[in-house]
Amino acid sequence: MKPSSKTSDNQNHGRGNVASILKLNLYYRLPLLAFCLFLFFQSSFPSINSAPLFPHDDKLMHMGAYAFLAFLAARNLHHERPFFSQRKLKVLAILFAVSYGLSDEIHQAFVPSRMASAWDFAADILGSFLGAGFYLTFFHGKK
Repeated sequence: MKPSSKTSDNQNHGRGNVASILKLNLYYRLPLLAFCLFLFFQSSFPSINSAPLFPHDDKLMHMGAYAFLAFLAARNLHHERPFFSQRKLKVLAILFAVSYGLSDEIHQAFVPSRMASAWDFAADILGSFLGAGFYLTFFHGKK
C-alpha cells in the first residue's frame, strides 16, 4: 500500500520544523545565552587590577559588551518573532540588555573587591541602545 501524500507531507514538515528549531537554537539562542553566561562568569570574580589604557576605558568596555548583548537579543528576537515590528524588537532587545545590566551590577555588589556602579550601568544602557539600533538599522529585514 502506497503511503498517502498527506502522511508524507506531514513527515517532511516535521523534519523541516525540527531543522528550523535546531537552527534557531544553535544560531540565535545559543550565542545569546553563551554571552550572558560569559558576562555573569566574568563579573563573578574580583576584577583584575591593571592600569587603564585611557581614562574611563572600563565604561567603553561596558558599553561595548552591552551593545553586543542587545545586538544578539535583537537578532534572536528578529528570527524568533519575525512578525514583531522593528520598534517592538528594539524596545524588547533594549529592555532585555538593560535588565541584564542592572542584574549584573547588583550581582557585582556581592562579589568581593567589586562594586556596583551607576556609571557602569549608564554605560550598559547606552550600549544597549547602540547595539539594538545597530542591528535593526543594518540587519533587520535580512535573514
